[in-house]
Amino acid sequence: MQYDQCKTCRRLGQKLFLKGDRCFSAKCAVTKRPFAPGPQKKRKGGNASEYKKSLTEKQTLKKWYGLSERQFKRYVKETLAKMGKVDDVANELIRKLEKRLDNTIFRLGFAKSRVMARQMVSHSYFTINGKPVNIASYQVQKDDIIAVKEHKKTKGVIKQMTEELKRKEIPAWLSLNKEKLEAKTVGEPNIEEVKPPAEISSIFEFYSR
Repeated sequence: MQYDQCKTCRRLGQKLFLKGDRCFSAKCAVTKRPFAPGPQKKRKGGNASEYKKSLTEKQTLKKWYGLSERQFKRYVKETLAKMGKVDDVANELIRKLEKRLDNTIFRLGFAKSRVMARQMVSHSYFTINGKPVNIASYQVQKDDIIAVKEHKKTKGVIKQMTEELKRKEIPAWLSLNKEKLEAKTVGEPNIEEVKPPAEISSIFEFYSR
């Protein structure tokens, strides 16, 4: 799985930070081998087709959030069904993806990667407003209280994260009490703060064909 994540970044030609700390180190596969995996074919001249560009943008954002094609397509189709300006629709897509519980846990610094966050959610590490939630796709809402379960605070993975939280920069739409390991959603995520690694309009064009 970890090797596949490295190949994903190399194939897409950019770091998607799928493996936490390793992505920031000299061991990063993109740093060591900044070319696509497999036999290196001689590149043909000319620019890539519009279809290939939009496909790459779609794959990049989908992999960044760690979603399957079915999951990602559903988010895009639901967003496209909304009326409004292109910029508004793009912001809405990012808002939906950011407010997934697994992504929220990652943004709070409780996990080093979204994959790790998804595993922790499925193993019932967290409560929302006092109730246990183990669904990675759960959409957090403004004023939700997200907390680590008391009996999970003694787990090694949480103890390790507690120290690293001191250096973690939290998005403006989240507020974190690092001592209590408790957070609150105080706003809404937006595309300007998130800075997604893909062109959202190209993704909409891909699914509109």
